[in-house]
Amino acid sequence: MPVSTAITLRFQSRNGQFRLSVDPNIQFTDLVSKILDNLPKDVDSRSIVVSNKAFGGEERLLSSLKGVPISKAGIGHGDKLYLKYDEQPPINGHTTVPLPTSFQPHNSSNRLNGLPILPTEAAPLMYPNPQAPAAEAGKSPWETVQQSELDNRLDKQDGKIARRRDEKMCRHGPKGMCDYCMPLEPYDPKVLEERKIKLLSFHSYLRKVNSATNKPEHKSSYMPPLSEPYYRVKPDCPSGHPPWPDGICTKCQPSAITLQAQPFRMVDHVEFASPELIEKFLNFWRASGAQRVGFLYGHYEEYQEVPLGVKAVVEAIYEPPQINEIDGSTLQDWNNQQDVDEVARLCGLKQVGVIFSDLIDAKTGDGKVICKRHIDSYYLSSLEVAFAARLQAQHPKPTKWSDTGHFGSEFVTCVISGDDDGHIAVTAYQVSNSAVEMVRADIVEPSADPAVMLVRDEEELDEAVGRSRYIPEIFYRRINEYGASVQENAKPSFPVEYLLTTLTHGSPKEPSQMFSSLKFPIENREAIGQPQELRNVAEQLGVRGSNIDGQKGIRAVSDFHLLCFIHNMDVLSKDEEALLCRVARTHDLADGYQLLDTPGWATLLAILSESGERPPKRPSPSTLEPSDDYGFGPDGEQLAKKFKGASLR
Repeated sequence: MPVSTAITLRFQSRNGQFRLSVDPNIQFTDLVSKILDNLPKDVDSRSIVVSNKAFGGEERLLSSLKGVPISKAGIGHGDKLYLKYDEQPPINGHTTVPLPTSFQPHNSSNRLNGLPILPTEAAPLMYPNPQAPAAEAGKSPWETVQQSELDNRLDKQDGKIARRRDEKMCRHGPKGMCDYCMPLEPYDPKVLEERKIKLLSFHSYLRKVNSATNKPEHKSSYMPPLSEPYYRVKPDCPSGHPPWPDGICTKCQPSAITLQAQPFRMVDHVEFASPELIEKFLNFWRASGAQRVGFLYGHYEEYQEVPLGVKAVVEAIYEPPQINEIDGSTLQDWNNQQDVDEVARLCGLKQVGVIFSDLIDAKTGDGKVICKRHIDSYYLSSLEVAFAARLQAQHPKPTKWSDTGHFGSEFVTCVISGDDDGHIAVTAYQVSNSAVEMVRADIVEPSADPAVMLVRDEEELDEAVGRSRYIPEIFYRRINEYGASVQENAKPSFPVEYLLTTLTHGSPKEPSQMFSSLKFPIENREAIGQPQELRNVAEQLGVRGSNIDGQKGIRAVSDFHLLCFIHNMDVLSKDEEALLCRVARTHDLADGYQLLDTPGWATLLAILSESGERPPKRPSPSTLEPSDDYGFGPDGEQLAKKFKGASLR
């Protein structure tokens, strides 16, 4: 094994310069003790920041480079590094600051409002980022993140809008070009005005901010042009004070928030693969009068109507366990969510959004409903905004154009309600990135007024929840009664319109949905007498006793709800289930006949032939007369069963 040669590194700080002879294979954190020997005694070791340039370089907290060798960072013999650090503030003549522990009371003198901090108070509520990239040693998050194939294709496109030669203004030949006919950028205001586009697509907005941040044509240095809003107190502050809520400074506290309409949207259009998806979803309301919630499964495609646009194509709606009422729904524990997501993954799908109904019959007899959501009331209530923000926080969008490796979310929210004419209509929304961060930081909460969002009070002690929060200043601009644009303080409340972005929606003229069959009963509809049973599977697959119609079974498996039911039976192996989902997705007869020859499918058919079409042991109540000894009332309703030798006294 070759012996590594020591190298000399130069360090410069505001207290002078010094040199260190180090082994290039050691880690950066091993230099802390040597660096502190050349710095003043009151330097906080946790605040040391190292950079490759005096100004404008790439700065890294030295403690964050644990596990990174010096040689892996591209540092060689004689290179110069720049140090920044903070001194520990003196307290009562001492230069050390003891950090509070769970057994010590917090120092309330460092709290902005002066109130004592309870030991039981926890950090603000955090939402998981399942798709957040794990940065490798020595690499930034945007260098290791895996984008979707759609984003990679859109990144390679030019995106410019071609224009024809203007006969009046162009003075050049047919092969020339001037300012009147040269292609326009996808974010040009002229393009948006001509096509009546209200908001930029995400990739158009990305081109706009990237042209101001980097010079793509030079291919020299690169800085991520996107940065997500962050309204929480930053952890690991380099100033050396105790962490929040025991201490805070201008470096770690969030800046004031100015609410404004988001100029772009992450998804431009929501396309339902078939109108029958909405009809099947509405059947629950038509049968019960109660509202319903469902999760949208589909995929993302290019949307040609908007420059560099993206659309969410919905292929199926899954309805999780819930309690439905006339004025809303309550979601219960969704225990098999991972199983449903796995079936969707095998079909090439993922969760793309949520849909819920808000319908009240107008009692006119012509199928019309009451229009509750309009310009004078609200379009999405504050409770629904908070609900959508939580879901978007759980589905971040991975992108290499952000300094954190993710930016915003492509998760959409659809509402089925009455329009201005009383007809049932679908509307699609997303909440802004600021709304997601405000909910994540526990800054806002829903109000009893659906059109208003409340700003939480920092001085409110919520012992039941056990959270400590820092509320920055929040402002928004509005047009007053004199027609002037004025800035208002958002406390204690502000309109929810500042947190919404609207999307378009529709269905293709010629539906070409992935799942050709929509006959299998939808899950969790026992409340309206539509359970999922083995006889439903046998009927759809053409199993009647010992008679099995293989051709019908191949065509009928193209049903998302049927695939989820078969998955829960746990009869097929993983390879057989992947083949089943491929048959349902591609409708390939060759794969279908291969599925028929698998042992798992033969076991499934044997189960269905034995139990799927078993005749009932007693006649159905609908075939009995009210005069029979089954205790029917005058309207045919069964009251009670009679037991021989028993009396209900």
